[in-house]
Amino acid sequence: MSGHVAESLDERDRQIEDRQVQERLAQERQAQVWACLQGVTDPELDESVVDLNFVTRADVDAMDRVHIAFRLPTYWCAANFSFLMADDMRRAVSALDWVDGVSVVLGEHMYADKINAGLAGGLSFQETFGAEADGSLDDLRQTFLIKAFQRRQVALLNHLTGIGHPPETIVALTLEEFGCLPVDDEGEKLVRRYLERRSVVGVAEADAESAPPTALTLMLTFEVAIFAGAELSVTVRVAVQLHAEL
Repeated sequence: MSGHVAESLDERDRQIEDRQVQERLAQERQAQVWACLQGVTDPELDESVVDLNFVTRADVDAMDRVHIAFRLPTYWCAANFSFLMADDMRRAVSALDWVDGVSVVLGEHMYADKINAGLAGGLSFQETFGAEADGSLDDLRQTFLIKAFQRRQVALLNHLTGIGHPPETIVALTLEEFGCLPVDDEGEKLVRRYLERRSVVGVAEADAESAPPTALTLMLTFEVAIFAGAELSVTVRVAVQLHAEL
């Protein structure tokens, strides 16, 4: 084999290897984008926009810009909810250190043109809708995060008491002990979801290991949650016992 032919084969092998490396990198980055979107939730349903099949496209171009397209199940979904989800997608994906820009486009919605123009211009909800905007998007986000936490906590505590863990035992656990509590598969999922939202009610990181997992949060949530009725009977009793001990 001549030297020229050997060099040509070596160059071809390098090109193939480079393409494979680039393809793997593209796949990894695509997966990272979808992982970020997995953490974005519908504010009312508290379910991932990915699991709800809202996201129809999430592509990464050669310039490391991410292009996201999504649709909502109803054409008339509230403008603030729609903008909130789009903004949360943009924030989540922008947190990736290699991303050089994120575009989010809402399709088939009564406010799509206005929302998409605002998103493309990097405008806030208030800047996009002007006098039509009703309240701060940050306040709305926090309100729904707290509501989501309350629902997750109710589901978790009902499940734990339902599988035999006494309320007085639950509220006495430290967070470390809480993580070791014997639970079934559904309980593991509920514990994970509870911990994901625990910080939104102001639980300090410094207290995370030593404080009972529900002590700080129950006082903040069940005074609000008690109105929901009989469904909360078990968890309300937990809150009452906790308050009695303090």
